[in-house]
Amino acid sequence: MVKNILALSLITLLLYLNGNAQIFDYENPKEYRIEGIKVTGIRFLSSDALIQISELNVGDTITVPGDDITEALKKLWKQKMFSDVNILVDRTDGDKIWLDINLAERPRLSVVNFYGLRKSEEEDIIDQVKLTRGAQVTENTIRHSENIIKNYFADKGFSKVDVKTYRKQDTTFQNAVSLNIYVNKGVKTRIENITIDGNTHFSDKKLKYFKIKETKERRWWGMFKPSKYIKKTYKDDKELILAAYRKDGYRDAEIEVDSVYDAGGDHVNIYLKINEGKQYFFRNITWSGNTKYETETLQKRLLINKGDVFNKEKLSERLNQDEDAVGNLYMDNGYLFFNVTPIELRIVNDSVDVELRIYEGEKARINRVIINGNDRTNDQVIRRELYTVPGELFSKSDLIRSVRQLAQLGHFDPEQIVPNPIPNPADGTVDIEYNLVERGNDRVELSGGFGQGMLIGSLGLSFNNFSIQNLFDKRAWQPLPMGDGQKLNLSARTNGSYYQSYSISFSEPWLGGHKPNSFSVSLYYNVLSRYSYYNTATTTNDNAKIFGTSLGFGQRLKWPDNYFTWYGGIGFKQYIINGYGDFLVNVDVDKGSFNDFNFTLNFGRNSIDNPLYSRNGSSFTIGVDFTPPYSYFNGKNYDGLALADKYKWLEYHKWTFKYAWFSQLVGDLVLHTKADFGMLSFYNQKVSYPPIGGFSLGGDGMSYYSYGTDIVGMRGYENGSLTPSNGGNMYTKYTVELRHPILLNESVTIYGIGFLEAGNAWSSLKEFNPYGIKRTAGAGARVFLPMLGLLGFDWGYGFDPAAGGTQPSGNQFHFIMGQQF
Repeated sequence: MVKNILALSLITLLLYLNGNAQIFDYENPKEYRIEGIKVTGIRFLSSDALIQISELNVGDTITVPGDDITEALKKLWKQKMFSDVNILVDRTDGDKIWLDINLAERPRLSVVNFYGLRKSEEEDIIDQVKLTRGAQVTENTIRHSENIIKNYFADKGFSKVDVKTYRKQDTTFQNAVSLNIYVNKGVKTRIENITIDGNTHFSDKKLKYFKIKETKERRWWGMFKPSKYIKKTYKDDKELILAAYRKDGYRDAEIEVDSVYDAGGDHVNIYLKINEGKQYFFRNITWSGNTKYETETLQKRLLINKGDVFNKEKLSERLNQDEDAVGNLYMDNGYLFFNVTPIELRIVNDSVDVELRIYEGEKARINRVIINGNDRTNDQVIRRELYTVPGELFSKSDLIRSVRQLAQLGHFDPEQIVPNPIPNPADGTVDIEYNLVERGNDRVELSGGFGQGMLIGSLGLSFNNFSIQNLFDKRAWQPLPMGDGQKLNLSARTNGSYYQSYSISFSEPWLGGHKPNSFSVSLYYNVLSRYSYYNTATTTNDNAKIFGTSLGFGQRLKWPDNYFTWYGGIGFKQYIINGYGDFLVNVDVDKGSFNDFNFTLNFGRNSIDNPLYSRNGSSFTIGVDFTPPYSYFNGKNYDGLALADKYKWLEYHKWTFKYAWFSQLVGDLVLHTKADFGMLSFYNQKVSYPPIGGFSLGGDGMSYYSYGTDIVGMRGYENGSLTPSNGGNMYTKYTVELRHPILLNESVTIYGIGFLEAGNAWSSLKEFNPYGIKRTAGAGARVFLPMLGLLGFDWGYGFDPAAGGTQPSGNQFHFIMGQQF
């Protein structure tokens, strides 16, 4: 390039004036005043911009021959946009000069052709190399594109990719070239063996299979972790090895030798030599800068003591990251500007003295709460859930709790709820910004299946962000009034003329809009029909009709903490039997009516972080449904009383307990455990169990029709198959699941599960046997689509016989829509 510039600077010796060449004398340079500058030879670039780059200006005085022209040439060449650069003298007049900057632009790209790639690979590479039509083609452009292609395939395990690029003049366009890029991927590079030397603290096996995440040896059982050699992941895995050593106190650990060498064919071997160094321990831990809290208080919360293994990662977690970290003691009390810096003061043999230097700062109060991204949900629906309130002291716990509350609403993608504290140190305040991504929360729930001996189809419409206040506002119907967080559910189930069910329910989570007091109301109507043929001329329509309604009121509690809730309800059901009483338990009644006037009380706590893919938290609910004990005060003699009269007003008390716990193990791998218990009982021995109610255990848990019976799913067994023939009045069920996400975003949530379950149902408390449970194991997947709700696909293997059976239940497949196990 330097040679080119020197050669081109000789052009300044050529002057063209009225068609005659004038030679300037190098021995006697002369000063000229620039009267004009023009740029020739370009099509796509700005003349004014190029003149500005040359730093030659009309009115400037230059020396010809001299350095002014040479420097201008250098500046233009430096842009790397031209294949030829000349500065010519257009003409002179005395001490006046007119210049011509003559440039040859580099060729422009007309088209790129790839060879040796699949269509999907070509599309991915086009997005990365960004070779657009009209762009300049340089050697650097070609090298950059080839490197991107090689790195693209290196990330997929192809480490010996050959890329060749050929330029061809495109005569269709002026100064244009086409690029033909030939790619030979070769075969994937596999790792034959990994050899590790120098390790004593960790065994080879522990390093290879537990500390190294992606780089694996070729083994027949490694179908889920292929032995591909990928340079980037190999680099990351080496860092994981060192991180594992540092976590155990080996702060000086290093990889002395790192060799990847050919093992023949498409295989490589890896050799690592590790220098572990010695293991270090904490010695003296001192604090400085703390005035708000005593050193003893901070040390107690740190949970790291003299003699503990030196672990900088744990120290960081205990200072800033854990829920009960030292930093949260400050952060939860307004000290937003708090900072703590660990300083290694001295190292004596294998011991490290650490000083924790604290900057407390001043307390910060919340100034503004900013909400972004709520396109459909009204601001007040969001703000009423927040624990971060303007004027209050900043609290990290309140910020985390606010994120949980927003996730529980279900209107936003929980994976993208991002709170952003914006400190204002000048006035000691902080603005809290919540960036939200709305997700469709209204849904159509379609389900179908075979239950209770018949094929049943269901259609449900759930509007989970409804606004009844805007019901009569025409402008709000887009397509429905929404934004106030109310829920309206409509559903219908049918088997044609044999079975029909209709229901409607409405709930308001903030009755009155000022406190989290919920109100709900529901109404439903069911019909079950059966035609009996006595002769060719006579038929009867045997049927059962059920009408029900309920009202409920709930409230969030502040004690024992603000995760607790209670709910109270009142309901009425009427069962009218007209020749069809098959669903009654242990009672043979063809005609009559049964009335169920009941009360409901529930008390529970829910700290689960994310309703769709939960990682942490727990929930439990204790509930009871009960009726008045009519037999204690109605004066009836129940000995020999007709069944229709005996059960005209049902009496019972029904208890349930449900517990669920989520724990994040590694990454997004989650352990989920559950325990369920239910018991139906009576007040009066002479009245005994009601003929309606109880529990049905087994199967997919879909409630096709139940008439007061709680449907409890248990995979690996057919629907209701674990329920005793004389009724399930008590049950227990235990579940252990491992969950791992496949896809988490605002449009779809997919995760896989593996499960173990055990449970059983009994007809009475006397028959209850905690060891007489049925066992099952299996795997499945969950798919959540905003418009359809939750879809479930499960395979379970029942190891024990169902109720009344003699052979194991065996393989069972379950499919659900709109309901979670």
